[in-house]
Parts: sequence; C-alpha cells; structure tokens
Amino acid sequence: MAWEQKQKIYIVNTTETNAKQLANLMWEYPQGRFLPHVMAAEQDAGKAPVNIGTLSSLKPTDVVINLCPEAIPPPDRFSRVLEIVPFANDEREASRAKFKTYRNQGITPRTHEINK
Repeated sequence: MAWEQKQKIYIVNTTETNAKQLANLMWEYPQGRFLPHVMAAEQDAGKAPVNIGTLSSLKPTDVVINLCPEAIPPPDRFSRVLEIVPFANDEREASRAKFKTYRNQGITPRTHEINK
C-alpha cells in the first residue's frame, strides 16, 4: 500500500545474503504484480521506490519494514516503521524487546493483527 501511495520504502534485512534472497523473491511474488525494487547498495538505489538492504545501509526514506531482531535507531526520523512479529514464540522475544525499546524512546507503537 505504501508503494501505491508513492512512498519510498526500505526493507531492512539481517544480512546482505537475506536481502538478496528477498530481492530475488520479489521478482516472482506476488504473481502477476511487480514491485519495483533494488538493492540499497546499487548506484541507482535512490530511483527505485523499494530499497532492500541491511541496517548499516539504511538511508532516509518514508517507510521502513524491519525484518531484523534489532530496533531501528532512531525510529522517529521515519514516517512509519513496520515491524513484522513472527508467529513462533521463541522468535517473538526480539519483537517484545523492540516494542520496549520504542516505548522507552517515547514512541507509542500501534499494533495491527493482519492474520486473523
């Protein structure tokens, strides 16, 4: 939806390998729909609406989708930070820690359950 609203998106991955795997998947899915994207380290990254990279290469953008176990530092410099909370309990601990980090920074996270 953010892309359709002409917002710039940065998808943060844990490693460069994970980022490349996601970029490859985005060529195939969703079927029948293409999301224009590029690796953040590429020269023309600023021209694409969706950049994919790691936390260390995070650049100014409108929307950040965080796929890392660490919180985005400092999150208030972006319009929105989206955190994907895994279903598995052992993986949810990182999400709980990020939620607390954001609250300690004076941010009130909002939650949306998308898989009912």
